[in-house]
Amino acid sequence: MGFAISEKLQLHLAMLALQFGYAGFHVVSRAALNMGISKIVFPVYRNILALLLLLPFAYFLEKKERPPPTWSYMFQFFMLAVIGITANQGFYLLGLDHTSPTFASAIQNSVPAITFLMAVVLRIETVRMNRKDGIAKVCGTLLCVAGASVITLYKGPTIYSPIPPLQRTSPMMLQLPALGDAKGKNWTLGCIFLIGHCLSWAAWLVLQAPILKKYPARLSVTSYQCFFGVIQFLIIAAFCERDPQAWLVHSGAELFSVFYAGVVASGIAFAVQIWCIDRGGPVFVAVYQPVQTLVVAIMASVALGEEFYLGGIIGAVLIIAGLYFVLWGKNEESKFAKAAAVIQSPAADHVNNRTASHIKSTLAQPLLAQSTENAG
Repeated sequence: MGFAISEKLQLHLAMLALQFGYAGFHVVSRAALNMGISKIVFPVYRNILALLLLLPFAYFLEKKERPPPTWSYMFQFFMLAVIGITANQGFYLLGLDHTSPTFASAIQNSVPAITFLMAVVLRIETVRMNRKDGIAKVCGTLLCVAGASVITLYKGPTIYSPIPPLQRTSPMMLQLPALGDAKGKNWTLGCIFLIGHCLSWAAWLVLQAPILKKYPARLSVTSYQCFFGVIQFLIIAAFCERDPQAWLVHSGAELFSVFYAGVVASGIAFAVQIWCIDRGGPVFVAVYQPVQTLVVAIMASVALGEEFYLGGIIGAVLIIAGLYFVLWGKNEESKFAKAAAVIQSPAADHVNNRTASHIKSTLAQPLLAQSTENAG
């Protein structure tokens, strides 16, 4: 009827939908664990679905830009899968099993800051303490570390304890613990697992950067990693999951959980976020990350009856504040690089443009790879 939605509004709607999709993944994953699905079988099925979804697009869309496979590339993809899929997803499920979806999402907000810290240690990123952008990045990283430490070491009193919907509707469910909470679990151990998840994710972001420069077919790289991730989880399952019943899907709810994780939280989310980063830029995408934590908190409270603890809330606030400090510092650094390029002579423009491009790519890595991680 002649009605057109502006691209800016499309970006905002896409990012909101993306955060709801990721938030749903946290809740669905916890629900799957509550139903008793194996922490090894779940990622196997998830990565198989993601691979089946991504493989056709990688094969047909990247025919011309995909370098021929070599043993060196295969080894690098295998190691990326060890870090970015097997360790990453394994630590996440172990941590989620001991904590809750809200705090798993909150700790994930620290990934950009951890990535920045690793990049500084490896001298991929530079810090200029004589400029406000350098100070902001360091302060943001410290806030994220402080927030993760608070969540890990201080649980605190219960601030909010809703009654799960299932308990309201069925007297038989009154004997069950809150589905969204980790009663009887080791909260500190769960947070340590989640920190391991964030460290694995951040290390994957840093290590994949040089590989993507040599092998620019991103969909193909992700597909290879999904393949190797499946192989690695199957090897682990051969030693740790001997029960054949664990490989059976016992209910429609379990089937939905696996389908959601593999298709929605991996394949679809990957495509949407790639488009948002391309059109709106990495900073635009990053500022929506804390929205996911808020949506997860609401979803988990309504659907799973998750309890909120003081330590988790304080830690989440610190991590989100740290995230914004790091992003603001990166944005200011990018502006400074562009301004410096303008005042340089035309002969130096080419060099400065490469520098600005490098700065922009280092900012994009922690954001782009949220989707590739979920795809893997």
